[in-house]
Amino acid sequence: MTDETREHLRLAIPNKGRISDPIIELLEKGGLHLHSSSSRKLIAPTCDPAVEVLFARPIDIPEYVANGAADLGITGRDMVRERGASVTEILDLKMGGATLVLAVPEESGIRAPEELAGKRIATEFPHTTGEYFRERGIDVSLFPVSGACEATPYLGVADAIVDLSSSGTTLKTNHLIVIEEILRSTTVLIGNNAAMQERRGKIDEITLALESVISARGKCYLMMNVQRDSLSEVKEVLPGLGGPTVMDVASDGSLVAVHAVVDEERVYQLITRLRNAGARDILVMPIDRLIR
Repeated sequence: MTDETREHLRLAIPNKGRISDPIIELLEKGGLHLHSSSSRKLIAPTCDPAVEVLFARPIDIPEYVANGAADLGITGRDMVRERGASVTEILDLKMGGATLVLAVPEESGIRAPEELAGKRIATEFPHTTGEYFRERGIDVSLFPVSGACEATPYLGVADAIVDLSSSGTTLKTNHLIVIEEILRSTTVLIGNNAAMQERRGKIDEITLALESVISARGKCYLMMNVQRDSLSEVKEVLPGLGGPTVMDVASDGSLVAVHAVVDEERVYQLITRLRNAGARDILVMPIDRLIR
């Protein structure tokens, strides 16, 4: 249940880790500017007097949201699963992607989860790992660790590990191979179940702000002038969301202005093709937010 005496909507975000800075950047681009983002502060105000940010450990955020200490939270889906928190997943932020994997030493000869029966598993995710093996009827011993999980097989304290992997480089460096993927995780926006009703308007406002930044990723805005008799050729070249926008140019009746949102990766080739089709005065602009 949310704290009804608290006037501010509280958003919990990681105080450190690989997704901390990208999350702050996401909030800033969405217009929710933090007045102070120092990780030493517990709570920071934002440009919206009705919203404040709580800095917390990523693993604690699901529980804070579930019990109402925060109305919203941003953390990994793996953290939500590990805590077993009763929260509402609102939005996949499509960042911080990683996979929770079951890995064993290359030389172990183990190639299936069933072969780990009776063996020791080191992990920072004991709840998720225990659930995984129980569902498969495999009896293992869990060895909870708080870091450097990949070293445990060579220290003789574990026969396998369950750990997050984003690129697989760390596993390869430590001569570990994945024998099964347990969970694909990304960073998500989660909400307190009661707050989803009590503060719905403000939650929708924040969600839209973040969603607009996500929608703008990899997009840019093209503007150009085109002779009317070349418009059809330019439109054939130019992709866009729903097609380009065409407007009259007040100073020259023979020209029209053409605007379009395009994939950034296509701009390099598009510019030459647009120029050859008759476009001129071409401007390429970044997009911070895109609201569909």
